[in-house]
Amino acid sequence: MLSQELKKKVLRAQKNEITEYLIYDKLSALVDDRNRAAIKKISEEELAHYAFWKGLTKEDVRPNRAKVFFYPFIARILGLSFSLKAMESGEDLAQKHYNGLKSINPEIERIIGEEGQHESQLLDLIDDERLKYSGSVMLGLSDALVELTSALCGFTLALANQKLITIMGLITGIAASLSMAGSSYLSAKEEGGRNALKSCVYTGAAYIITVLLLIAPYLFFKNSFLSLFTTVIFAVTMIFLFTFYVSVAKNLNFKKRFLEMFSVAIGAAALNFLIGFLVRKYLDINV
Repeated sequence: MLSQELKKKVLRAQKNEITEYLIYDKLSALVDDRNRAAIKKISEEELAHYAFWKGLTKEDVRPNRAKVFFYPFIARILGLSFSLKAMESGEDLAQKHYNGLKSINPEIERIIGEEGQHESQLLDLIDDERLKYSGSVMLGLSDALVELTSALCGFTLALANQKLITIMGLITGIAASLSMAGSSYLSAKEEGGRNALKSCVYTGAAYIITVLLLIAPYLFFKNSFLSLFTTVIFAVTMIFLFTFYVSVAKNLNFKKRFLEMFSVAIGAAALNFLIGFLVRKYLDINV
């Protein structure tokens, strides 16, 4: 007979198992036939774990529907690798929770062992193209953020004409995106580890999308300084989001990577802002 406190802990473990059973069942639909059977097997083990806990509590438990929706959803958008890595933090908490229940039944030791195996089994299956080419995306994104944000800072101070700033920004951004895409193609061709054309497309697309987002405020606002402020906010947000994605998916230090990229982008922007001010003041440019 379980005490009330122990029963609450077991019900929590039971809820975790039925939730993961449904998540893995949905994730199995997102992989190829070769890997689907392996994920299905893990899903079935989670269901068996649920049945074990149910045998102790004699109760049914509803899954966490938010998690069942969330993890397959982000797997479709950001890739299976990101989704599984995001689940890891919850898995670590579950492991600690299960360790506190080992005294109830010797079978719990086996369940803990199987839970630990699931992570390594799943990560061995992953061949996520989004992650494979994240370096190309990072190249296009970081270069666009640094180059265009700093260029817009310089143009905003040097030029008074909003339309001219926008045109100059677009020309600079598009020319740079073609240059970066070509460089990425040649680099991948030389390395031989990635598809050179895909690498080129990922780099160029990341650059172009970043250019359009950074230029957008200049199309919507009439005040060039308000446009610049909004562009800087967009740039910092993009740095945060992509750094978070790569850090989670590749298990890297988020804070360190974010601060590095933030410092480079904002430092370059501030320097160009100063150059724009000096150009406007000493070269007497007023267009």
